[in-house]
Amino acid sequence: MLRHLDEELKELHKDILRMAVFAQESIFKSIESLKNRDKKLAQDVIDTDNTIDELELAIDEKCIDLIARYQPMAGDLRYITTGMKINTELERIADMALDISQKSLGLIDKPLLKPLIDIPKLSQVAQNMVRNAIDAFVKRDAQLARQVVLADSEADKLRNLVQDELINEYLARDAKTAERAVALIIIARYLERICDQATNIAEDVIYMVEAKVVKHHHEELE
Repeated sequence: MLRHLDEELKELHKDILRMAVFAQESIFKSIESLKNRDKKLAQDVIDTDNTIDELELAIDEKCIDLIARYQPMAGDLRYITTGMKINTELERIADMALDISQKSLGLIDKPLLKPLIDIPKLSQVAQNMVRNAIDAFVKRDAQLARQVVLADSEADKLRNLVQDELINEYLARDAKTAERAVALIIIARYLERICDQATNIAEDVIYMVEAKVVKHHHEELE
């Protein structure tokens, strides 16, 4: 029975990694579509959303089935429940990328408001945090997960920088920039929320590895 559980856990692991690849590709394509004014990349993200949603449901069903059939204990139970949480966070990340792509499509045919500098930087932070959070899950590396949680403050600073510049340098000075400026502010907020989702994954990994809850208690990360 334990051998069968181990085999099914390996399959679950593969499914979660597949979900992670979808989510990371969606972030990358959504920002590349904005930077390069590429409608096809944005549409690719939108078109992939149904596949991601279906995979999320399949992973959830697999986790529930494993718990019902095997009634796992301790580490295996934490792994499965963490897998369910990570699955949800990855689907939300993909949804944020979808929202960015939709905003990108609305901006592509309009004149560029300003050179894109800080938004791509924030996107890189988001992609690094998601990648490291998933690596921490794969390697069961609580220390790497802690680094992801601590990186979230950098994302907040970049989001604030983008927001302050667009409000003070564009919105406050020229009402005609409002539509484009607000769209970029929203994109920055979506990216910051992706970083929050990566932080949630990292917190779940710490719980999985150490059975330690650090959510809302980041003073315990040191």
